[in-house]
Amino acid sequence: MRRPRTAAAVLLGLLLTLIAASPALAAGYRYWSFWDGAGGNWAYATQGPSTARPADGTVYGFRFSVSKDAAAEAARPRAAADFEAVCAGTPAADGKKRVAVVLDFGVPEDAPGGEHPPQDAPRTACAQVAPEATAAEALASVAKPLRYNSAALLCGISGYPKTGCGEPIEDSGSKAPAASPTASAGPADADAAPAGGGSGPSAGLVAGIAAVIALAAAGVWQSRRRGR
Repeated sequence: MRRPRTAAAVLLGLLLTLIAASPALAAGYRYWSFWDGAGGNWAYATQGPSTARPADGTVYGFRFSVSKDAAAEAARPRAAADFEAVCAGTPAADGKKRVAVVLDFGVPEDAPGGEHPPQDAPRTACAQVAPEATAAEALASVAKPLRYNSAALLCGISGYPKTGCGEPIEDSGSKAPAASPTASAGPADADAAPAGGGSGPSAGLVAGIAAVIALAAAGVWQSRRRGR
């Protein structure tokens, strides 16, 4: 029984080493998320504002916050997705469509260092744009200046925030650096935005652990055969 015990000890040591070597994961990201208000309820958008081409009567929301990258955990706009309430004073016009835009600059706790949301309550505007205009063009018509980074990520709306762009926020319980964000169709960039931080082990870590378990199991089996 000595060899199986030795193999088990080696397995445990390798598992602990792999877990200790895995990167720290972000608790969330600071970014503008993009929301579709169809049916009067906010739903995480399934495409970016530069590719979404809304019809007349569409409602879109943008929320700045520190949020998990998962749609279920992202912070929603704090105003209703109500087209009539936003665009009641903007009559329909030939050759134009109306898009209700809700901008929620978030709370002070989510602001980057040295900045503050330009207003506490969400802002609404009715964009009247060409029929082929995208959601990004509708936003630009009512909320300039917009700020994008080199990867076309929408970083600032109406000048807020002045700096930063989808940066990961590390878990307050960990001093290790947070994982870098990757692309997703939900948040408010031209086509992509933060995602992938999440929680749980990385695919590489899981694969490494599985390989170690398989090798250790084979070693234990061989040891038992020799001991018979």
